[in-house]
Amino acid sequence: MSAKKTEKLNRIFNPSSIAIIGASDKEGSVGFGLVKNLTGAKGIAVFLINPYIKEINGAKTYPDIASTKKKIELAIIAVPAPIVPEILKQCIVAKAGGAIVVASGFGELGQAGKITEKEIAEMCQKAGMPLIGPNCLGIINNSIGLNASFAPISPKKGNIALLSQSGALIDVIIDRAAEEKFGFSKIISYGNEADCSLAGFLEYLKTDKDTKAIIVYLESIKNGREFMDIAKSVSVVKPIIVIKAGRGEIGQQAAATHTGALSTNYEIYKTALRQANVGQADSLDELLDSAKALSLCPRCANGIGVVTNGGGLGVLAADACEENGIVLPDIQPQTIKILDKEKCLEKISIKRNPLDIIGDALPERYEAGVGALLQQNDISGLLVLQSVQIMTRPMENAKIIVSLRKKFPTKPIICCFAGNKLVAEAADYLESNGIPNYNDPKRAVKAFKHLIFPK
Repeated sequence: MSAKKTEKLNRIFNPSSIAIIGASDKEGSVGFGLVKNLTGAKGIAVFLINPYIKEINGAKTYPDIASTKKKIELAIIAVPAPIVPEILKQCIVAKAGGAIVVASGFGELGQAGKITEKEIAEMCQKAGMPLIGPNCLGIINNSIGLNASFAPISPKKGNIALLSQSGALIDVIIDRAAEEKFGFSKIISYGNEADCSLAGFLEYLKTDKDTKAIIVYLESIKNGREFMDIAKSVSVVKPIIVIKAGRGEIGQQAAATHTGALSTNYEIYKTALRQANVGQADSLDELLDSAKALSLCPRCANGIGVVTNGGGLGVLAADACEENGIVLPDIQPQTIKILDKEKCLEKISIKRNPLDIIGDALPERYEAGVGALLQQNDISGLLVLQSVQIMTRPMENAKIIVSLRKKFPTKPIICCFAGNKLVAEAADYLESNGIPNYNDPKRAVKAFKHLIFPK
């Protein structure tokens, strides 16, 4: 991305002044949500624009952007679609740095809406004022505490960027992620992409120091070649995980009425994303699981070890690894020698990967098995499975795993402490110390898949 484009987007993501055009005092309205989320934003002057009321929650309102007599870096437009073009003209005259149009009623409604959408895009492009939307939720930049959206809650700060064509889905993801041990650096609801595109945001995030990985909810791609080139470039630096909606004919029709963008054959998308080294999630669970893993863990080469105290869990994990293209290297003779020296492993006659330390395993067996496999060079990461049996000590096992992770910081460890109440405290301890835990082997394996460097 050119320095000029980056500078323009910086006006939106790091504004010193914001105008909310369509600010409202009516609870439950979009204009009220924006006011609520931006009230008290540190280091940002917020101006409320509404010609019909004099104040909102004690704050003065202005009839239009010009009457603020201030340089506005970001204008957020929450007015009905028919008057959006006129409001954007006023923003351009006022030399606003950028604009977000949250209103719907454009390309997603048919030909007339598409004409208006094209009109506002050309208007903003000619003026050099970047436009996000229309038909979007807004944006969040947690690095500066900016919530320029009408999301019902604010997300935790973290290192994952979320891009979505659907604003409503962002609300769902923020709510679900609230209880997880990861948060977001930036959240971008880009809606109909009249001007600023998904590809442009990916390129912007490529150099964003606060972002470690990127997850995307995608319905369609407007410029396939541009997206492919940029995604391939970004994925070398930061992993991108996409959940693609509109896979079948009915879903494609739904997507067309949602953002006005046409979808295409899902097999074409799968191939294109694979060629761009973009990971693909099949569900929201997998998208969030992968985000947590990418947030907490280093990435690795293909080839992982599996340690389990339950043969059934080991078999399920092995199946999932094979289905997802994850290699399980054989345990090498040198590793077997290390294992054979451990008195606590005398009962373990078969030493293969997955390594089954059997059901009566006490913490010392976990320490011996996990420690030995982590020493093997072609094992790049480790999946630790635990079923809860009468002699199992989940918290002690968790502490051992955390300790070993510190000794092998470049090798990711993911756990599946299967169960619920009996493992809750241990699972929380693991995640509080940077080790993701999942309650199903398949979920753990799919999360691991997204840690593996593309070929």
